[in-house]
Amino acid sequence: MNFLLETLKVLVLSLWLSLEALWRVFVPARRKSVAGETVLLSGAGSGLGRLMALEFARFGAKLVLWDVDEEGNRETARLIKETHGTRAHTYTCDCSKREEVYKVADQVKREVGDVTILVNNAGIVTGKKFLQSPDSLMQKTMEVNSMAHFWMYKAFLPAMIAGNHGHLVSIASCAGLMGVSGLADYCASKFAAVGFAESVGLELVAAGCDGVKTTIVCPFFINTGMFEGAYTKWPRLMPILDPEYACRKIMDAVQRDQVYLCIPRSMYFILAVKHIMPVKLGMLLGEYLGALDLMATFKGRHKSD
Repeated sequence: MNFLLETLKVLVLSLWLSLEALWRVFVPARRKSVAGETVLLSGAGSGLGRLMALEFARFGAKLVLWDVDEEGNRETARLIKETHGTRAHTYTCDCSKREEVYKVADQVKREVGDVTILVNNAGIVTGKKFLQSPDSLMQKTMEVNSMAHFWMYKAFLPAMIAGNHGHLVSIASCAGLMGVSGLADYCASKFAAVGFAESVGLELVAAGCDGVKTTIVCPFFINTGMFEGAYTKWPRLMPILDPEYACRKIMDAVQRDQVYLCIPRSMYFILAVKHIMPVKLGMLLGEYLGALDLMATFKGRHKSD
């Protein structure tokens, strides 16, 4: 009897949740306020991190900026002060170094207070074929793009759970959902970041901690300089993203407690098709779409973004 009741419950809830998801396509969830929230952004000294810091400041959040680039980080704080008249707290930290993360995190807690929105944004890219990639750079890619998330969560998640309030934002990549030629170590690091964020999200659900939200962001290449020279054969289908546009979409996803965000929207279709078509057909279409040559003209800038 329990089996029948549980099955019936799942069927009814499945129908209800499907209808709710369809409804949300036309009527998005209301945006929550981030005013007064303490937002920690890693990789805040340039690119997307700087834009997100300015956007959070625009909505009244208290900013804590982390970057290995002290000068760039201070410039972001200066822009926040100049544009929005609010102070941002800056800290120099290499997020790939566990003890350094814990040390600076303790400093933040003493000087600013508990972080309520954590945005893991810092990232690097090697941009070389696997066999041409130096071991040291591949190791650093894994440390910055995935291992750093472990240390950041360990440092700031306990306080969110204790208060049943917070938001974890992982800036991953579409390269964390499908392999890309010329990005073997980067894909590995972003696959790890996506899997880690999903798993922690499930642990929060299992623990009944419904006040701590998660958002996993998987964009195509963003025109911040990090992927300078990357190529797209079909710019209307898979455009190199404008940073301001990407920033607005991420902020909207956070404010609506959206769990997954892929940009551009065409990536949802491409990812769905990838998992249902035969492998050989997928390879054929991937070659047609230019997926084998995305990094053929890559230049990059090899620094935190």
